[in-house]
Amino acid sequence: MDLLVQNGLNILFSDRSGGVSSGTFSGMNLSRFVGDSAADVETNRQLLKNKLRTNVLVSSEQIHGDRILLVDDELKQDHEADGYDGLITRQKHIAIMVQLADCQGVLLHDPTTETVAAVHCGWRGNVANILGTSVRQMKIFANSKASDIHAWISPSLGPCCAEFIHYKKELPQEFWQFQTRDHYFDLWQISKWQLNEVGVPESQITLPSACTCCSEHYFSYRRAKKLGDGVTGRHCAAIMLR
Repeated sequence: MDLLVQNGLNILFSDRSGGVSSGTFSGMNLSRFVGDSAADVETNRQLLKNKLRTNVLVSSEQIHGDRILLVDDELKQDHEADGYDGLITRQKHIAIMVQLADCQGVLLHDPTTETVAAVHCGWRGNVANILGTSVRQMKIFANSKASDIHAWISPSLGPCCAEFIHYKKELPQEFWQFQTRDHYFDLWQISKWQLNEVGVPESQITLPSACTCCSEHYFSYRRAKKLGDGVTGRHCAAIMLR
């Protein structure tokens, strides 16, 4: 769980290490909604807040949709919303977090308007183009210019493991160009392309190097589904303005 500090930002992509959860959720599970001990999750979240150097953590129970929550209040305590897959704020010292187990956590920063976003983007999020929606919301909310935005994509399902047997039903035809071999797709490149399409420069997009399904350092729904009932924990992508 390494913290990246740069340009007035704290950025963190967590993995399973460092937490107190046990069994199926062993390590740093951050989700309250997967069946883990509530006390362990709260301990893990406090450890995360300590690492981020914040007293306030904002998250959401995600639904693989495209709704974006604007965090415009000066919150004094943690807040978990319901039904949002993206969070945007200009408030300093408030960390916003999305929870992940193969999906991409895409962190956005506009240094000109001092605006940040955290976006939960699985393949359904790509189909709904939540990344384009997030950039447009940053424009509306803070007058951000897409050309000023920097993006970081978390460790997530890589082209090695992103298999879609029924891709002709699940993925729009414009995604088919990103098929790397029969039924396998590069979701990282799809996200980069969608960000490019709304004006975020390619040079300002950082892609991941780790596939969460391949690496047991991360929680993975696909891996858990292959091995059993699909129950697993969640790591995170988080960002905070200092």
